[in-house]
Amino acid sequence: MNVNSMTRVDKNIRRINIICLVIILLLILVPMIYVLLASFMAPDTLLSKGVSLNPADWTVEGYRRVFSDKSILRGFFNSLIYSFGFATLNVVVTMMAAYPMSRDDLVFKKGIYVFFVITMFFGGGLVPTYLLVKNLGMLDTVWALILPGCLSVFNLFLAQVYIKTLPKEMIEAAKVDGASEIQVFTKIIVPLSKSIMFVIFLYSFVGMWNSYFDAMIYIKSPELEPLQIVLRKILVQNQPNMNMIGQQTAMAELKKIAELVKYSTIVVSSVPLIVMFPFFQKYFEKGISVGAVKG
Repeated sequence: MNVNSMTRVDKNIRRINIICLVIILLLILVPMIYVLLASFMAPDTLLSKGVSLNPADWTVEGYRRVFSDKSILRGFFNSLIYSFGFATLNVVVTMMAAYPMSRDDLVFKKGIYVFFVITMFFGGGLVPTYLLVKNLGMLDTVWALILPGCLSVFNLFLAQVYIKTLPKEMIEAAKVDGASEIQVFTKIIVPLSKSIMFVIFLYSFVGMWNSYFDAMIYIKSPELEPLQIVLRKILVQNQPNMNMIGQQTAMAELKKIAELVKYSTIVVSSVPLIVMFPFFQKYFEKGISVGAVKG
């Protein structure tokens, strides 16, 4: 819309929107910049003066300690494996469920729809879920983090709405040519649904990457701990690994090192999400906008 053709009310609304967006941007950027700068601060400077823009006060000691600690590197690669595995499985299961749900001729469609909606508001609870995972033999395994949440009802409905926007003529033409439902799904639905698949993948990846509670409940072996559990020990429990601080470090220095290491760990744990988003952005915008307009 041309600014000159806008009414006074429209211009005022536009100004309010710009102000709100600037405030939201500052609320996001300021903490990010603070954490990034704090990760390069020397412990003494960080505790005495806070964040400094003087290069003389900067150090890479925090990152050196982070990358020299095997538990953090192991947790980083564990989180990558969990997140990619969970996101991939979520996409596969969601699309396989969304396609039949998008069909008007699905038998008992309303009943299945109600069943899915109920699961969004009511869950079995922590204890029954834990007992189920234990009885299935998945306790302290990778599957305890990947399988229980491999289907998100929200993603299912999002994919269902997207599939409904696809041209029905292509599906009907394929069936006339003798294509089976599996062939229609694999050769037509999946190639045309890349945008929503990338959206589901990104949602699932971010959710698993930031998750720590399930791993805290189901994972006991340090070799299987994701990065968020290690990060939680540093941020919440204030227990950095002794390999990071040295056996002879005095207790007075422990707090300084913990402050330095925790900011460096936050930055390192955020790198995969920051790197992924630019590649997924065009698919993310397209998938969300199509579902929003149709729904």
